[in-house]
Amino acid sequence: MPKLTAMMIVYNEADRYLERCLRSLTTYADEIVVLDDGSTDATPEICLSFPLVKLYRRETSLFLLDESRLRHELWAYAVASNPEWILALDADELLEARAAYELPYLLKQKLFSAVSFRLFDCWGGEDYYRVDGLWNPWLRGFAIYLVKYQPHLSSEWPPLPFHCGRLPLAYRRLPHLESDLRIKHLGWANPAELRLKYERAVSRDPDCLYLPREHYESILWPPEKIHLEKWCEGVTIPYRKS
Repeated sequence: MPKLTAMMIVYNEADRYLERCLRSLTTYADEIVVLDDGSTDATPEICLSFPLVKLYRRETSLFLLDESRLRHELWAYAVASNPEWILALDADELLEARAAYELPYLLKQKLFSAVSFRLFDCWGGEDYYRVDGLWNPWLRGFAIYLVKYQPHLSSEWPPLPFHCGRLPLAYRRLPHLESDLRIKHLGWANPAELRLKYERAVSRDPDCLYLPREHYESILWPPEKIHLEKWCEGVTIPYRKS
């Protein structure tokens, strides 16, 4: 079976979803490369409680200053572990449980060197995901999260401090297999975090260069303006246009 290396950046995740995400990864990854971005809580200890984790630590946080440099550092650590395939997930993201059974087929197939998934933003809890505007996973489309490591490809990242992407540019241009496995994103699931996340997003992109103003404002929309659909675990959802 081809070796699968998962990689993620963490920062003060002890009271959020880190332990659950790491536990999920252990069901299908051979190793988990984690770069701690200067956490001041128990995040490193949680990481080290999982034998599959290779933990690297920064003394000071870089994410809000230069995300592309931080992502490049993580990539370098992942590559140093001699991976065959690399999966890039964040500490609040989960592949569906059926990934443990389906990923082996994706890793063994020979037609594609990259695999893309749709990400579903859970809202107000884990039972529903958002489908209005740019939150809609069907309109947003597939993104590459899983790639076969190819040493001849460039590891260059776009020089962006914000929204710089998970993978080197060269890997994002590869022809990719569109998997129906879904990524469950819990980053917006806790209503108590929305105001802070909104303020951070607007402060990092005051001129709306990365996303339109309406999308940022929609973070704080009242419930009656937000459109949700039920998350059903283990159910294959065919592609559809909204």
